[in-house]
Amino acid sequence: MMKVSQLLKPNVVDTTTFNSLPPKHKEVVNSFYNEVENTTGGIIDRVENAIDKVATKHNVNTDIMYNYINKETGE
Repeated sequence: MMKVSQLLKPNVVDTTTFNSLPPKHKEVVNSFYNEVENTTGGIIDRVENAIDKVATKHNVNTDIMYNYINKETGE
């Protein structure tokens, strides 16, 4: 059964790694993908700037995003 929060804010991705994250980290990852998608420039700069920006916005450590990316890419 879907939760109201899922109806209002659909997740950007639907992977095993993403689904195993706690709710707060899912918010961070969703914000990250939205930030990368809505900015311009080189991909490396966009990713690094997005990680810093969402970490500050959600008041979390950047390691959350770096760990997520490593797990998602299998590294």
